[in-house]
Amino acid sequence: MKNYFIKISLYASLIILITNCAVKKNNAVTDSKKDIPLKDTVVYSAKDKAEKKTFFKDTDRETAWVDSIYNKMTIREKIGQLFMISAYSNKDSLHTKQVNDLVQNYKVGGVIFFQGGPVRQAKLTNLYQSKAKVPLFVAIDGEWGLGMRLDSTYTYPWNMTLGAIQDLSLIEKVGENIASENKRIGLHFNFAPVLDINTNPKNPIIGNRSFGEDKVNVSNKAIALMKGVESQGVFSTGKHFPGHGDTSTDSHKALPLVDFSKERLELVELYPYKRMFDEGLVSVMVAHLSIPSLDPRPNYPSSASYEIVTNLLQKELGFEGLIFTDGLAMKGASNFKPPGELEIAVILAGNDILLCPENVPVAVEKLEAAYTDGTITEERLAHSVKKILHYKFKAGLNKYKPINMVNIYNDLNPSKNDALHYKLYENAITVLKNEKEILPIKNLDQKIAYVKLGDDVNSTFVTALKKYTEVTEVSNTNLESLNNELKNYDTVIIGFHKLNKTWEKQNFTDTELLWLQEIAKHNKVILDIFTKPYSLLPITNFDDIEGLVVSYQNSSISQVVSAELLFGAIGAKGKLPVSINTSFSVNDGLSTEKLNRLAFTMPENVDMNPAILSKIDAVAQKAIDGKMTPGMQVLVARKGSVIFQKSYGYQTYDNVRKVTNSDLYDVASISKMISTLPNVMQLYDKNKVTLDTKLKDMVPFFAKTNKENISFKDLLTHYAGLQAWIPFYKATLDSDGKPSAKYYRKIAESKFSTKVADSLFIRDDYHDTIMKIIADSPLSLKKEYKYSDFTFIILKEYLERKTHTKLEDLSQQNFFSTLGMNNTLYNPLNKFDKNNIAPTEIDTYFRHQLIQGYVHDMAAAMEGGVAGHAGIFSNAMDVAKMMQLYLQKGNYGNKQYFSEQTFDAFNTCYYKDQGVQRGLGFDKRIGKDGPTCACVSESSFGHTGFTGDIAWVDPETEIVYVFLSNRTFPNVGDDGNKLAKGKIREDIQKIIQEAIIK
Repeated sequence: MKNYFIKISLYASLIILITNCAVKKNNAVTDSKKDIPLKDTVVYSAKDKAEKKTFFKDTDRETAWVDSIYNKMTIREKIGQLFMISAYSNKDSLHTKQVNDLVQNYKVGGVIFFQGGPVRQAKLTNLYQSKAKVPLFVAIDGEWGLGMRLDSTYTYPWNMTLGAIQDLSLIEKVGENIASENKRIGLHFNFAPVLDINTNPKNPIIGNRSFGEDKVNVSNKAIALMKGVESQGVFSTGKHFPGHGDTSTDSHKALPLVDFSKERLELVELYPYKRMFDEGLVSVMVAHLSIPSLDPRPNYPSSASYEIVTNLLQKELGFEGLIFTDGLAMKGASNFKPPGELEIAVILAGNDILLCPENVPVAVEKLEAAYTDGTITEERLAHSVKKILHYKFKAGLNKYKPINMVNIYNDLNPSKNDALHYKLYENAITVLKNEKEILPIKNLDQKIAYVKLGDDVNSTFVTALKKYTEVTEVSNTNLESLNNELKNYDTVIIGFHKLNKTWEKQNFTDTELLWLQEIAKHNKVILDIFTKPYSLLPITNFDDIEGLVVSYQNSSISQVVSAELLFGAIGAKGKLPVSINTSFSVNDGLSTEKLNRLAFTMPENVDMNPAILSKIDAVAQKAIDGKMTPGMQVLVARKGSVIFQKSYGYQTYDNVRKVTNSDLYDVASISKMISTLPNVMQLYDKNKVTLDTKLKDMVPFFAKTNKENISFKDLLTHYAGLQAWIPFYKATLDSDGKPSAKYYRKIAESKFSTKVADSLFIRDDYHDTIMKIIADSPLSLKKEYKYSDFTFIILKEYLERKTHTKLEDLSQQNFFSTLGMNNTLYNPLNKFDKNNIAPTEIDTYFRHQLIQGYVHDMAAAMEGGVAGHAGIFSNAMDVAKMMQLYLQKGNYGNKQYFSEQTFDAFNTCYYKDQGVQRGLGFDKRIGKDGPTCACVSESSFGHTGFTGDIAWVDPETEIVYVFLSNRTFPNVGDDGNKLAKGKIREDIQKIIQEAIIK
């Protein structure tokens, strides 16, 4: 038979996706109506057509099947194949009965599903298919995935957002994912991609549904999406032919006028169709538009025009695939003719499938009459019906199988979707202004405010911002008062958040525009809009806005990724898909510097298996159920991105306050690694100390003691023979075991101002006593490894003497403030509410009170909460920043805190031959006996903490692992360290290693 069928590719793995762009400009032609330069630009493919296309040939078997079905059909059955009717899975049984009736009695050839849910829809699909003599085509209008129509399904970014992305392989991947989900619930057609070029910002119905206003960009994105869709065996439909992008009327409500010359239409609106036809587009949807230059009859819809559907689309452009009308119940069509007459008109115009007719029984009756009187010939009917049957064969409907109902929800919502979603926003978010390189925000040691505009949620954005540094939310109902408050801040981030629905109004209100103008006039401002770019149109002057970011949509992932961009964890890559007046042109978009700060993504994006990582939940629950710890925080980062951050359990066993990611924990000996040690490394880096420097030269207090010749190297490797620990507090207790009045006061007073706990202050000079006890303590007779807290108590003394700065201030100035570790500090009650700090113990032997917000370690408490070996409170996110700095050998945020050579010196095992698995201050892998699983590399390093913590880095796998808990609550207990005995931290580390995709 005559080959009416467009040559299509269903196997994108055989197609080479070409992304090299070669732009050929031709500005000689302009449109007579709008004076728009028409650029006939060809990109995307540098290959010969024969090489880039795989044609889908009709086989003898296919033709035989089509003929066998067609020849057995009655006239009603043939006419029925032309209809694709509306179906819903969220309506009542009456609707289901009506659809069943149309399938059984009117022999309709297909259904298009709208609102509902995936499981309900799958059940109905199986039902309707069971009633059909010839299996039905099943379609959906899912331009950004099933989530456009169905609950409990995934929603991908709008086309306008995808239009900002330069990497076409990501768009193809979107198509693959969407089609895979379509196929899972029995769909054969997804009515996408939208090929409309949205050159009219006030277009009421296209807008975000378009890839943008540039015809080349629209074509490239549409081709990539189509290839992804058809690689999964689902058909794409280009719409809305010949172009709905430059209209000011919604064709659902009236017939839009497209008043352009044919020359303009050919060079702009029709350009993506020509490109798509070359690439093998299967089907086209014809819009309801009045286009006088193509069909001069007044108010004559394009869908009913023989000139447009047959002469232009099929003959002139050579399209041989399936042709759908747009919905026939839309006013742009239904106002033209009544049911029945309308269907005859669109069939005579050359359409194949009648979409969403208003009245099928009437239409079928009219079409049967038209066939009988010869208005519709057998040849015309066979042309469309056989074409439909051929595509049903290509869709596999010759071997129809019902949808498998098992596990539909999980199959439609795999974690890989979120992984792709992160990549999409990483490539889409667009920077339009960056005065004085305000982006990325490099200096974290500044005061940053956040002000919200818009009426949608912003909590994810604010939370993400606060993971990088301290950001204060500022709000006020009075503009003058707000600006007065903002004077206290160096930078103001304004987030404009609008509801993430494409047809909702997303514009600034007049009040918001005024506020934006006044805030920007008086402050250094970064405006970040989480909505369509067109919302910027009312802003006539951007001079006072230093930084301008378009984040496109107000999804949770866009909010996280946008925060990453603001702080440089990722660089800006997106290009504006539309113009904003004369302020910004299509394809504008600035690149920004990528700083090596921690980012956030899904495990798949760094080659980790999320299903395996999820096993951490069971281990955490085992620890909680076994009373090993009431709660914990677990964080995993790989290749510079946090991929797992969860909190488990409660702060205490009374199950009152759940642990959150922002809660603080006493990190015990991890204090050594994130406070004292990096400061020492900086002095080493400046040659203030060497491996051979003697203790007497570091701290003259130790001259003429048995410790004077201990070397810096021996001190930090715990190879100096120091005692492990001395319970200094016991000497300060009275005969009842309570704090003696000789050493303590209940309120601060002269010479007793060092706070140990609530209503407990120790003598200010007791520090000297502690240092003298250490100086007088014996050394091991045999030189051997012995872990000792004295090392870091001494190093604090050294640091403070050398720098003339208190350790807490030194760490804050040198590291915490510039790393954005705003939740890391000594004595957290000076800044944080007690409820946000996990308690460590109910002390019955020294302080005799609940220890919450005060350091657990007794010696550190006697030092006022600030010691070289303990005292730091933090959360997993902040600890991870310091560990990432170590992984990057002293660099974070593109700032070098100490040299790589210094890091290597400190991460070396100097006494490995003597069995000492220690670097300078860092613990190393020992093997089966801890502190880690044997699965990490020998180059890995980190530290543990007495309260139940570990922070570990493996350079070979680029993994940072942080585990924080309060396993000492309510007390250590007679059975010792249950958390360590249960190997909870090690088991989680094993899971992390197993999750690496080799």
